[in-house]
Amino acid sequence: MNAWSISNGSLEALKWVGLVLMTGDHVNKYLLHEASPALYALGRMVVPLFGFVLMANLARPGALKAGVHLRVMQRLAIFALLATPAFVQLVGWWPLNILATLLLATLIVWLLERGGRIHRCAALIAFVFGGAMVEFWWPALLCCLGAWAFLRSPSALRLLLWASATASLAVINGNFAALAALPLIWGASQVDIPMARKRWVFYAFYPAHLTLIALVQQLM
Repeated sequence: MNAWSISNGSLEALKWVGLVLMTGDHVNKYLLHEASPALYALGRMVVPLFGFVLMANLARPGALKAGVHLRVMQRLAIFALLATPAFVQLVGWWPLNILATLLLATLIVWLLERGGRIHRCAALIAFVFGGAMVEFWWPALLCCLGAWAFLRSPSALRLLLWASATASLAVINGNFAALAALPLIWGASQVDIPMARKRWVFYAFYPAHLTLIALVQQLM
């Protein structure tokens, strides 16, 4: 089965789609008091989109040896901390924000990639206990890990498991709108969108837009 191989430009386009949907969802939630069901439904696609983009980069051949996982974890940790003041104002101290979720998913993948019983046990502990502390909890981690497993070794079974993991977000979301991300990802894999990679935009955008929304909320 084709692994939904995707070009760098199309991967970047998915990231921008995720940023737009995330912004709309946050404006709807924190400034409009969830007045728009459409923005809420579209926002449910953000976790599987960001999860796929992250896992597509981690699943590249040689990524572990090149230290990609460690660099990604470092960046996610820095910007998760930068986003914390605004996130705490908007949401509270628990759970930790979505960048922490992606950081935890990356840590689990890094441990699994290293192999061995100790690393696998550590990955399981990180999943069980870390999943209780991050935004979208264990379903978000399962969604990321499902994408990673499918990208590494594509099969019909792994595609089904990835889709099932994505569907599990309904426990939190209250609907299955997250599944709409999968045909979007497949569509992006069928074209080569000419977009240059903006490595730091995603990281910086998250704390910046949350801070702006928190300031606007205070003024309202």
